[in-house]
Amino acid sequence: MRPVVVLYERIADAIHDGTYPPGSTLPSEPRLATELGVSRPALREALLLLQEDGLLTVRRGVGRTVNDRPPRRGFEHVQPLEELIGAGAPLRVRALLRAVEEPTDFTTQHLLAAARAELRFWESLLTGGDTAAALSQEWAAADDVLERAHPAFAEALRAEAAPERTSMLAVLTAASRGVRLSAHSSVTATLLGRRRGEQLARPADTPAVLVTQVVRAGDVPILAAKHMLPTGAPALPVLQSN
Repeated sequence: MRPVVVLYERIADAIHDGTYPPGSTLPSEPRLATELGVSRPALREALLLLQEDGLLTVRRGVGRTVNDRPPRRGFEHVQPLEELIGAGAPLRVRALLRAVEEPTDFTTQHLLAAARAELRFWESLLTGGDTAAALSQEWAAADDVLERAHPAFAEALRAEAAPERTSMLAVLTAASRGVRLSAHSSVTATLLGRRRGEQLARPADTPAVLVTQVVRAGDVPILAAKHMLPTGAPALPVLQSN
């Protein structure tokens, strides 16, 4: 891991654990570099990244201050669906299928999977109370790809003790401390259809939102997913950028 990333993490942790609370001013660069035992160039680069991510603001005559509502760190913006739509009370994950399968048209397109690759496939039902709120289908890239692009994720998948109660994306985010992830999603309107309707205990003609998601480590796609949310599911926050 790059030293600047490690330093970024140390300062971000200090912000989130209250060592540097919202509104406080960081020590001067020379003092902070001494306290952390790092060079000033490395510190300056980490501080610039923290400013770009919205954790710090530079105030003329004051210095660098912690924002009143610092956002979570950049790699944490990739968030498991069960937390994203849980509105403070995460949905429960129940495994429907955990398997290894050959590439499909979907995984060939989104994970660039080789023809004879073996891909982990997890299908899960997300529930709140007694209501099925979403159906998730997730695929991880082949093990050799993960070992090169994100070995901690590869290890976490192999070591996961209770896959029947967690999503693949939750395993990924937990294994990505200090790893910058990026994701792209598309949202389309559709109908559940017979099979998905049966899984979600809804009529086949129930309107639904289909979210397609691809997560990358660097430039390498490592996870692809389809999330089906029927009418009546908890609201899905959507941020749109130009």
